[in-house]
Amino acid sequence: MQKPASDTPYTVSAGAYYALGLLTLVYCFNFIDRQLLAILQESIKADLGLSDSQLGLLTGFAFAAFYVTAGIPIARWADRSNRRNIVALALFAWSFMTAISGFVQNYLQLLLARIGVGVGEAGGSPPSHSMISDMFPPERRASALGFYSMGVNIGILFGFLLGGWINEFFGWRVAFMVVGAPGIVLALLVRLTIKEPPRGQSEAREASTEMMPVGQVVALLWRLSTFRHMAVAAGLSAFAGYAAANWNASFMIRTHGMSTGELGTWLALIMGFGGAVGVLGGGLLADRLAERDMRWHMWLPTVVAVCAAPFAAAVYVVDTAHAALLLMIIPGVLSNVYLGSTIATAHRLVGLRMRAMSSAILFFVLNIIGLGAGPWCVGVLSDMLNPQFADESLRMAMLFVVPPILIWSAVHYYLASRTLREDIAAAPQ
Repeated sequence: MQKPASDTPYTVSAGAYYALGLLTLVYCFNFIDRQLLAILQESIKADLGLSDSQLGLLTGFAFAAFYVTAGIPIARWADRSNRRNIVALALFAWSFMTAISGFVQNYLQLLLARIGVGVGEAGGSPPSHSMISDMFPPERRASALGFYSMGVNIGILFGFLLGGWINEFFGWRVAFMVVGAPGIVLALLVRLTIKEPPRGQSEAREASTEMMPVGQVVALLWRLSTFRHMAVAAGLSAFAGYAAANWNASFMIRTHGMSTGELGTWLALIMGFGGAVGVLGGGLLADRLAERDMRWHMWLPTVVAVCAAPFAAAVYVVDTAHAALLLMIIPGVLSNVYLGSTIATAHRLVGLRMRAMSSAILFFVLNIIGLGAGPWCVGVLSDMLNPQFADESLRMAMLFVVPPILIWSAVHYYLASRTLREDIAAAPQ
């Protein structure tokens, strides 16, 4: 049996916050590398002669299929091995694959490079989630995971900002190379300066040396009504979020004629900075509200999705670029509020050596529905609507897809709240 160590650096808050900050920076690079393609795809489309369906597959299902498939065995590895080393290796791999994306000569080569990025990124979040849950106690866990999840939006910020301006002045190939290289250096910093936290430290619990088979972990989670509804709800929230993140730039370029530099700056502020404020604030607020009733971990995403839907619809209805960008602020801020509460809840439903796996299973559902289907469905629908709407087909596809999906997500988060207390009370030790 492994007991929490008294001399670990994470018994001191400074050590835990340093590790949290560095893991969040790693997650930033995860989304810089992932989001970069969204601001570059119009230039890539023109250069390589691609369709919207091909772009949707490139940023969506092809990436997600390998991302989630690799995530399960990597999470299994993380639940029994050194999680810090896995994160460092994964970061090196996806940064290298991003950098060589600048050398591709056709669609197949770019597709293979993005698959490589997806496999590498699969090793980032589940081990990091597990480490954070061992560094921060349950009553602070949604806040810590919300802080970590800011990496999504900070990554989007720099992905749009750097990608937009580098593309405008130097081209899309240089953008891939410039953005990919620093991650290789960061991988060394992670390996050399972060220490592996003892499992169960934050709850003063002992971690069993026994590993539950993957199939049993999946069965445990899937028989819980809370997890089923929460995973589907998170997937639908991600569907709307990834659809917007991957296609809003193309929508603004086609419909409103914006340049990549100016647009990248706007989207960096709205979806990057605004989203980071939302996801951190969401985690802090969820922990505060949950002191009175733990169901607020599910109620808060319910309220947020309902509030975001009408603004998301209005973005694609107004006639001017600045009106669309201003309306985009509300869904941009609220888009990832669900993450901290959802991940923290998944970890409370399982045992200590199931946390990385619970994250991987949650992200499997989230990314198949969200990352896999979201951008691809919008691209396919845009191509289908093109004969009728021409350059406005993408606008109509976004209008038909994003707002209804947000409402659907809210329904499942509410349903998850109804069994939350009972399922947490019955969680294995």
